[in-house]
Amino acid sequence: MHIISVNVARVGSLFSPASPAGHQVASAIHKQPASGPVELGRLGLAGDAQADRRLHGGPGKAVYAYPLEHYAFWQNQRRLAGKDDTPLAYGALGENLTVEGLLEDDCWIGDRLAVGTALLEVSEVRTPCFKLNVKMGLSHAVRLMDQSGHTGFYLRVLQAGTLAAGDTLTVLPGPRTLSIAQINAGRRTARQPDLF
Repeated sequence: MHIISVNVARVGSLFSPASPAGHQVASAIHKQPASGPVELGRLGLAGDAQADRRLHGGPGKAVYAYPLEHYAFWQNQRRLAGKDDTPLAYGALGENLTVEGLLEDDCWIGDRLAVGTALLEVSEVRTPCFKLNVKMGLSHAVRLMDQSGHTGFYLRVLQAGTLAAGDTLTVLPGPRTLSIAQINAGRRTARQPDLF
């Protein structure tokens, strides 16, 4: 298990500058890979921001991690919708950490991740908003994320430090009472009538 890419963004516009006036929405979903080591503080990565701090960021959602293994799913969904077939760049799902080898089934609330000189803790699942639809160019991206369970997970920072692409992730198991996959399954069951 390791970090493929560390991704950050400042607050900008969700839509391109060519979008009609009135359709500008502040967002920091357009994450870009950082070069070299990145400092990690209690509230997230240096050089990263959140546009709406009521819904994003804070101690419980300081860092968002997303498995690289799900990128093929999104690439296929975009291809089926007739979108640009260019491979998705790291950070495409708005994640701070593109990780490999750590999926929702293997990730439990309270698990700790030692990476670089930092220590993080799995804190909660991602609940996507409409900005994901715009970012992915798919009107149903939020629904696809919910249905597939390919949500990724948020991390709390327990020990600040430095991390970089290529760093190994070491999982230190927590109480293991509730996994990210179990939370996703529960949400799908609760929303089942809304999915069709």
